[in-house]
Amino acid sequence: MVQLPDRLPFVRGQCAQELLPGIKRRVDRRPGPGQYILTGSQNLALLKGVAESLAGRAAVLDLEPMTGLELQGMGDRGGWLADWLDDPEAFAESPPQKRHGENLYRAVWRGGFPGLLDLPDELLRDFFQSYVRTYVERDVRLAADIRDEREFVRFVGLCAALTGQEINHSQLGREIGVTPQTADRWLSVLSSTYVWAEVPSYHGSAVKRVSRRPKGYMTDAGLAAYLQRLSSPGALPVSPLFGALFETMVVGEIRRMAAASRHSPALYHWRSHGGAEVDLLMDLDGALYY
Repeated sequence: MVQLPDRLPFVRGQCAQELLPGIKRRVDRRPGPGQYILTGSQNLALLKGVAESLAGRAAVLDLEPMTGLELQGMGDRGGWLADWLDDPEAFAESPPQKRHGENLYRAVWRGGFPGLLDLPDELLRDFFQSYVRTYVERDVRLAADIRDEREFVRFVGLCAALTGQEINHSQLGREIGVTPQTADRWLSVLSSTYVWAEVPSYHGSAVKRVSRRPKGYMTDAGLAAYLQRLSSPGALPVSPLFGALFETMVVGEIRRMAAASRHSPALYHWRSHGGAEVDLLMDLDGALYY
């Protein structure tokens, strides 16, 4: 039996799974928040061999790439999304906030990984190259049985090329020669390892919301730009992918702000039969914001 100290502030949870039963017993005997903090890049509930989930005893926080405010050192000041949802009329009448800092193309190209804060542009390629390699070799192997790592990396690159688009899961597999079932499983791996996120389609009918195609996004625009071999911010203005990468950054920003907001609105996209579309709309207590 693993002996636990009274306080164990930070532990990489997926690398010390034998601690979980002991933590459960300790918390059951002496309830109280904040006794242990388990960190890691894996979704603990999806790892093989984990018998204890700490259900009802743990709060789970998903830490995605940083928001624009966090990148500027102002993460504790909140954001405009909460102001809008609190009072839409007052927000509409308030003057627009000016954002200072790096230009738009550079912001999209660099993305929001905390490890890039002090990294010069010329080392960005090395960072993402190492990230993709360690992601496949470590996180993916822990989460799923990926036999052909090279094909999986090609699949990740295909998803980066399709970021910001409606996703046909069956077509994804055909693009690189794998079965629809494999493509669907690989997308689940990307989602469970926080590299991919999907926004469902909105419809007045809850059934049709499920049946229509979602839009898929890489969680970090900088990673998507790297996978599409865009070597500098100057490559973005002339790239046909810039619109999708910009949308990826904006939607990711709003997703992260919504997750941190006390309102927690549901996020959707909408497209009419005639082709008109709204990239992102929010449903909060039956009211739509877009």
